[in-house]
Amino acid sequence: MHERWMAAAIAEAEAAAAHGDVPVGAVVVRGDDEVARGRNRRELDADPTAHAEMVAIRAAAAAIGSWRLDGCTLYVTLEPCVMCAGAVVLARLDRLVFGADDPKAGAVGALYDIPRDPRLNHRLEVVRGVGSDTAAGMLREFFARRR
Repeated sequence: MHERWMAAAIAEAEAAAAHGDVPVGAVVVRGDDEVARGRNRRELDADPTAHAEMVAIRAAAAAIGSWRLDGCTLYVTLEPCVMCAGAVVLARLDRLVFGADDPKAGAVGALYDIPRDPRLNHRLEVVRGVGSDTAAGMLREFFARRR
């Protein structure tokens, strides 16, 4: 099941790279239904908050008609940063599944562990490493081309 939705997130990451953004993609799923998708759009929108997770979470909240994304899972190709990990908690997602670790900015185990911090009022299940080879490879290729 996780591989199916991560493949959809990877497709979003490819679309982000096609318009010059860092290849990160995200999909929000409730049960077996896709609720929303997002991809990095920082360059495209000139918006520093337009990370794939933020785009997908906003779209999911609009689709559901509530900021509470209870019962939903977020699939994302890269470990979320502090901003996105905070949004995952605030949106009350049930589960986060991510691909590649981000040792420089990751906030779900690398530098911090925001979604599982016992000091916060909401914690969620985290599954790491799904599709990590593909996601990490896309990132390496993207940055190699930029250098």
